[in-house]
Amino acid sequence: MTKRIIYGASGHGKVLADIVEQNGQSIYCFVDDDKTKWEEIFFGHEIHSPDFLFDNIPNNEFECIIAVGNCKTRERIVQKLINGVKYFKAIHPSAQIAKNVHIGEGTVVMANVVINSDSSIGNHCIINTSSSIDHDCFIQNFVHISPGVHLGGRVQIGDLTWIGLGASIVNNINIGENTIVGAGAVVIHDVDQHVVVAGNPAKYLRKNL
Repeated sequence: MTKRIIYGASGHGKVLADIVEQNGQSIYCFVDDDKTKWEEIFFGHEIHSPDFLFDNIPNNEFECIIAVGNCKTRERIVQKLINGVKYFKAIHPSAQIAKNVHIGEGTVVMANVVINSDSSIGNHCIINTSSSIDHDCFIQNFVHISPGVHLGGRVQIGDLTWIGLGASIVNNINIGENTIVGAGAVVIHDVDQHVVVAGNPAKYLRKNL
C-alpha cells in the first residue's frame, strides 16, 4: 500500500491533505524544514524531519508531494530531494478535467478547477481553487495558478511563474518564466520573462530577480 508524505506542514498542506483523504487515500505523515514542528501532530498526522524522506527512499511504498506555495522554494525542495524520491499528483474529486489533458508529477489540482481539452500542466504545479484553464493551454513546471484565475485558450506560461488571485489572461497569450502576474490583473498582451506585471490592462512594474 502506497504511503503518502506531504512536505510542508502549513495551510497549503492542510488543503493537500484534505484532497488526498477525499480521494479515499491515506496520509502517512508530514515533513517540514522547521525543526520546532518535528514530532508535533498536524491535521491528525505526525511531522518529521525531511531526513525521514531520505531514510525511506529505498522503500518503494513512499511517495511525496510538496505543499509549498512559493514557486522557487518548491523547486529548491525538489532539487534537494532529487535522488530517488517518487512524487504523486493530487486532484480534488470536484475538479473537471477534460480528455487529453496531461498533468505532471507532484502537481495539485484543487476544488472546482476546470481544465479543458488538450491542455498540459507541468510537474510540481499548483492549480488553485476555482481556477479555469481553457483548451490547448501549456503550463510548464513549478507554476502557481492562484484561486479564481481564468486562462483563455492557447495560453502558455513558463517555469516558476505565479499568476495572482483572480487574474484573467485572454486567448493566445505567452507569459515568460519566473514572472509574477498581480492579483486581479487582466493580461491582453504577451508578458516577458523575469518581470512583475499588474493592473487592468496588465503593465510592467519591475524586474523579478
